Amino acid sequence: MPSEPDLVHVFAQHAADLSYDNLTAAACEAAKKSILDTLGVILAASGMEPAVRGVVEIVNESGGKPECSVIGFGGRRPAIMAALANGAMAHCLDYDDQTPWGQHTASSIVPAAFAVAERQGGVSGKDLIAAVATGQDIFGRLRCNVDWKKDWNLSTVLAVFAATASAGRTMGQPSRQIANAMGIATMQCSGIMEMVAGRGSDLRGMYAGFSAKGAVLATLMADKGITGIDQMFEGQYGFMNTYFGGGYDREAIVHDLGREFLGSGTLYKRWPCVGTAHSHMKAAIDIVTNNNLHPDQIAEIRLHVGDYHDLMCQPLDERRSPATLADAKFSLPFLVSVAIARRGMSVSDFSEGGLRDRVVLETASKISLVRDPALNWKLELPPGRVEILTHDGSRWLEEGRSVPGNADNPMDWDDLCSKFRECAAASVTAMADDVVTRVADLARRLEELPDATELVKLLSPPEHQA
Repeated sequence: MPSEPDLVHVFAQHAADLSYDNLTAAACEAAKKSILDTLGVILAASGMEPAVRGVVEIVNESGGKPECSVIGFGGRRPAIMAALANGAMAHCLDYDDQTPWGQHTASSIVPAAFAVAERQGGVSGKDLIAAVATGQDIFGRLRCNVDWKKDWNLSTVLAVFAATASAGRTMGQPSRQIANAMGIATMQCSGIMEMVAGRGSDLRGMYAGFSAKGAVLATLMADKGITGIDQMFEGQYGFMNTYFGGGYDREAIVHDLGREFLGSGTLYKRWPCVGTAHSHMKAAIDIVTNNNLHPDQIAEIRLHVGDYHDLMCQPLDERRSPATLADAKFSLPFLVSVAIARRGMSVSDFSEGGLRDRVVLETASKISLVRDPALNWKLELPPGRVEILTHDGSRWLEEGRSVPGNADNPMDWDDLCSKFRECAAASVTAMADDVVTRVADLARRLEELPDATELVKLLSPPEHQA
C-alpha cells in the first residue's frame, strides 16, 4: 500500500482549503488578468472564427435549463453546454494566455469556473479568484514535472484536471468530492498532438471546449455523489503510468504547495497566434524595424528552428501559404511573414482575405529553414533566431528578445484592457463602449464583487443567431 495519499487527494485538499487570503499578490493578479484576458479572446473568437458557429448551433439546438451565459452570442444554456461553447471560443484564436513553459490552461479553467458559478449563484469575486488560481497552480505543477514526449496534447490532457479542481473550488465542494470529480475527469482526458501539428482541422482551435465541458460534467457528477478513482494519478494503471510511462517527479509537484503559486508567471499574448512563434516574430520585427526594410528589399529569410519550431514549418510550401485560419496560427513561415509585412500583428490579420494577402505570401516564399538541435523544446520555451539577407548583400541575425507579453516585457493592466477592447470590437454582437469599460474595471477589482458572474452576464446580450 502507498505510504502517502495519491496526488488526486493532495490536489483536492489543496483546492478545497485554498482561500483568497492564502494567495500571494502575484497569484491573485494573475488570476484576475487571466479572467479578463479569457473573456476578451472569447468575444473576439465569436466574431472572427467561423468554425465556432457550428458549436454554438449545437449548443442552442440542445436546449435545456437556461443556467449560464454563452458569451458574445448571448442566450443562456445548461452549464455543461455553456462551458463547451465558451471553452471552444477561448482558444480558437490562439490569443489566450499561456504558461512560461508553453501550453494553455485558462481557456479551460475560466469557462468551467464561470459555468458552475452561474449555475450555483452567490459566488463572490474572491472565491472565483481563488478557484482560478488553484487551477493555474495545479496545471503548472503537473506541466513542469511530467515526462512529456510531445505525443499527447498536454494542454487538454492536464487542463481538464486543473479546470475540475477550479470548478469544485468555485462550488465550495469538500476535498472528497473534488477528488471524485478529478477521477471522473479521467474519462474526459484526451487530445493527440496530431491535432495540433497536423493541418486542416478546426479542432486545434476549439480543443479547450472539450476540457471545460468535461470539467463541468465531472464536477456536477461528483456533486450528485458519484465516486471517482482513489489512486487516479499514481495507481499501477493510473494517469502517470498510462500517459507518461511513470515519468513524473512527485516531490517537485508538491513542493511548497499552498505557499508558491505557479500561475503567478502566466504570460499574456500580444499577438494572436501560437506562442512558440513569438520569439521568431519579434526577431524579424526588430530586424526590419531597426533597418527600415521593406519586404521587396528582402532576398531570403532564414528561420533557425528546433524540433517544435520545425513542426510549425512542415511541409514548408503549405506552411508558407496555409489553407485555413486555424492552420495560419500554427504556421511559423506565415506568421513571421505577417510580422515582417505588418511590423506587428492583430486579430484583423486572420481573415479569409488575410490568408491571401499578396505581400505576406510573397514574403513567405523567401523563407528557408536552418535546423538547430540546441533550440529543441525541453521545458522553457526555446528562443527564435531569424536571419534576413537583402538583395544588396546585407545580412542580419537576431534572436527574439523582449517579446511583448513575455516575462521580460510583460503586459500590465492598461495593456490588457487595451487588448480586451480590441477583442470586444471583433465580437459577433456589438458591445457598447460603456459595457466594455465596465467589464474591464470590474475584472481589475474583482475581489470587491459579491457576485463574480456579473462580468459574463454583461457580455451575454440578447441572443444572436449563430
